[in-house]
Amino acid sequence: MTEALIHNAVENSGETNAAALAQPLESAESPASGTAPVSADEVEAGVHAIADRSRHAARRMATANRAWKDRALRAVSAALQENQQDILAANARDVARGKSNGTSAAMLDRLTLTPARIQGLADALENLANLPDPVGNVVRGQTLPNGLRLRQVNVPMGVVAAIYEARPNVTVDIAGLALKSGNAVILRGGSAAESTNEVLVRILRGALESVGLPADAVQTVDQYGRAGATALMRARGRVDVLIPRGGRDLIQSVVTNSAVPVIETGEGNVHIFIDESAGEEMAVEILLNAKTQRPSVCNTVETLLVHSRSTVLPAVATALHKAGVRLHVDERVRAALPAGIEAEAATDEDWGTEYMDLDLAVAMVDNLDQAVQHIRTWSTGHTEAILTNNLANAERFIAEIDSAAVIVNASTRFTDGGELGLGAEVGISTQKLHARGPMGLTELTTTKWIVQGEGQVRG
Repeated sequence: MTEALIHNAVENSGETNAAALAQPLESAESPASGTAPVSADEVEAGVHAIADRSRHAARRMATANRAWKDRALRAVSAALQENQQDILAANARDVARGKSNGTSAAMLDRLTLTPARIQGLADALENLANLPDPVGNVVRGQTLPNGLRLRQVNVPMGVVAAIYEARPNVTVDIAGLALKSGNAVILRGGSAAESTNEVLVRILRGALESVGLPADAVQTVDQYGRAGATALMRARGRVDVLIPRGGRDLIQSVVTNSAVPVIETGEGNVHIFIDESAGEEMAVEILLNAKTQRPSVCNTVETLLVHSRSTVLPAVATALHKAGVRLHVDERVRAALPAGIEAEAATDEDWGTEYMDLDLAVAMVDNLDQAVQHIRTWSTGHTEAILTNNLANAERFIAEIDSAAVIVNASTRFTDGGELGLGAEVGISTQKLHARGPMGLTELTTTKWIVQGEGQVRG
């Protein structure tokens, strides 16, 4: 992948800009003037300096006890509420710019902060403060026959970096999780949320200083634009782990091109299978919640599979239609829809699409095997759900579906760190190494072996 394509994917996450793809990016805009060019070498040097300060801050964070870190989280929570008007004013500028640039409704929803959403961020930080500290937790331990005492304990990762897009809430979530788990964090939040993130980072750093922790535990490379994101991906040895969070193009660009170890957070082509035994009331309520509560997020259902002997399709389709959901259906579903409900013919592209909008692909299957096969073919490994009153089918679905989260008789919207008691999340990991599913505090730690002896030597 060319450097220009990397930059474009990181900046726009899937919105193709032919001109940007065609021109290699040899310089970045100066953070001071917004126009003066900064060479690639200067950007790299600036990002390396940030990473080195993060490393120093990470060493201090690793020795901070729980009480100290919890004071910092509560200070950030209070500062978010005290500075709500500044945050909202900055966010309004970002949203207005996004609208003028033709940003999609789904992306605008992710970008937008409201008083309620700011309060939710503050509450999540309070919840994090109430959770146990993962650092020092003993994973396992034993005393060997030779008397050596072994412990494997959780320790901070060190310097955690995140590249994400148009999601100012992620700025606070990732910073809070990193601080509680004893890490330093470097953020690249994208130009779409530039004004909001600038205010949020300032608040985070100020709160850290107010309790005597290093402000450099939270830093950003936003001032270096797209070139800063690329330099961050190449800062192996200075950054311990990189977490991309956003659309498919952004994630794959980081996974493919990063020299820094990456924890992949995947897109959410999420499925719900309505078994023939599922009740109508439950099916309607869950589908409405899973599709319409917040369509722009990754745990929203994108494909509905309905058993051919189920009787709930007319009620479900009617409720979704009334809620403004656009249906993309196969021929069998079209034939079963009530009169007056319009639907588009589904194609293979629909089965593989994460809409992040009020669109839903719907297919009819004859049995659980066909539902499982469809999911295996098109799933991104994020979340799949079954609605059923048949215990054997529920157990088979759990056993045969290989996704980060498998849900029985509940909305897919529960695949979320806050909802699952993790306080918040860095993202939903769809990989199988180290972390899978919602990534909370423990997933931002690694382990260290501690071996204690009394003079033993190996024979």
